[in-house]
Amino acid sequence: QVRLVESGGELVQPGGSLTLSCTASGPTLLGSFFTTWFREAPGKEREFVATIDRNGATTSYDDSVRERFTITRDITGNMVSLRMNDLSPEDSAVYYCAIRLGTALDVDAAGYHYWGQGTQVTVSS
Repeated sequence: QVRLVESGGELVQPGGSLTLSCTASGPTLLGSFFTTWFREAPGKEREFVATIDRNGATTSYDDSVRERFTITRDITGNMVSLRMNDLSPEDSAVYYCAIRLGTALDVDAAGYHYWGQGTQVTVSS
């Protein structure tokens, strides 16, 4: 079973920056897959933030974060980071890492096969 562990969430002031990490362990995944960050704020649905393919060659962002967040994959392929700049209170949420097997770039959480437990990001002064 693939296991995903998120880290890096904390309290940060508006305008600040934060880097989240998602580390995968377990059996090596064969074939194509995407690793994606979602977030879920209280009273709201889980929403797509950013995604990256297995090779790190393809990325995609939600419009609300496109100019502020950067998703990367390390050389081992087992860790995906999300660098978040110019944070606002609207970015406060639990951030989840997920993996979708296959070649499709999917922004719908229902299509994902593996999930982490999430890490809390709070943006407040």
